[in-house]
Amino acid sequence: MIVLGAVHGNETCGTIAMRRLIEVLGTGILRIGCGSLTLVPVANPLAFALRQRVGDRNLNRNFRPTLHPQDNEDRIANVLCPMLASQDILLDLHSFHTAGEPFAMRGPGNNCGTLEPFSLANEEHALAVRLGVRRIVDGWMATYSAGVAERLARTPPANRAGLLSVDPCYGMGTAEYVRSQGGYSITLECGQHEDASAPEVAYQAIRNALAHLGLIEDTAPPACPNPEYLLLTQVVDRLHADDTFARPWTSFTPVCRGDVIGRRHSGSAVVAEQDGFVVFPNPHATVGNEWFYLAQLSNPT
Repeated sequence: MIVLGAVHGNETCGTIAMRRLIEVLGTGILRIGCGSLTLVPVANPLAFALRQRVGDRNLNRNFRPTLHPQDNEDRIANVLCPMLASQDILLDLHSFHTAGEPFAMRGPGNNCGTLEPFSLANEEHALAVRLGVRRIVDGWMATYSAGVAERLARTPPANRAGLLSVDPCYGMGTAEYVRSQGGYSITLECGQHEDASAPEVAYQAIRNALAHLGLIEDTAPPACPNPEYLLLTQVVDRLHADDTFARPWTSFTPVCRGDVIGRRHSGSAVVAEQDGFVVFPNPHATVGNEWFYLAQLSNPT
């Protein structure tokens, strides 16, 4: 198993948790009894040093090796991709902009499709429900792919050159890359960036994962008895710097169809097209990128 922290430089809960784990391992109180554990407390050193989300761009988008790296994140991906490809399991530790309950993001069900073929959904789900969080979210790649299609439709061909966000592969992050290489992965959102409890959520998740997988001699954690499953269904981009939210949203705030979520700079309302929940609201989103997502309750499979 490999664990990543600070893929986004201002998301430091995983960094803190791994440094704590390294200290515990150093004392000999905890020992890796079988298998292997790779810890990367700071996956994006430039963004981490700058105390901001990105170095040059979002490392967790368009994550793949490239022969001709163009920026900081390309160069990091060229280092991380071989590491991730050699692993069976990834736990990627993140945090989010606004207040909210921690949650785990898993991949698709088993399928032979072209977008994200997968055959380890059962193993991935078994890990997700043992990390210590109640909420499980999926639907990332399908929703992101639909968002890319909308960007393509509104972006004239002459303006697409060099614009990564209109590439169908732009939605691929660390978790999706591991799945594409035959492994499975959970992205754990441990809480709001500055939440003092987020590092503890991250630390306990690592310990639970190690025990569940049998890498340490510890009591295997039970599955969450009452998980809540949500499916991402839509991504809405910020189209202008003056696009604003109608209120200070937090992730998983319920909305009803027709509720006003925000307003475009023109004054037109952005409304919920269905009953559901706001996810990942980002009042500081860059123009042309994800402003917020919508999700609905879903089934466990």
